[in-house]
Amino acid sequence: MLAIRVTPRGGRDALMAGTAAHFAARISAPPVDGAANAALIALVAKTFGVPKRDVAIIGGESARLKRLAITGDARALAERARALYGDAP
Repeated sequence: MLAIRVTPRGGRDALMAGTAAHFAARISAPPVDGAANAALIALVAKTFGVPKRDVAIIGGESARLKRLAITGDARALAERARALYGDAP
């Protein structure tokens, strides 16, 4: 599970290190009709190298702080998450 603080209409799509509690994401899409959530799912899928169908918002669908679940190789996903924070081996 990932916690991500989302900034919609952030100019460009980017997922980056945030705080110890969550990642930070900037999404260019507005928070209207699920556009920002769809863009976030696409961004997370691309960043972690998984299909969009393997990423799901499990909490905070209408909030800035969201919880996402990613299905895939746990070790590879954890390594990618560490790399975002600059702690990759």
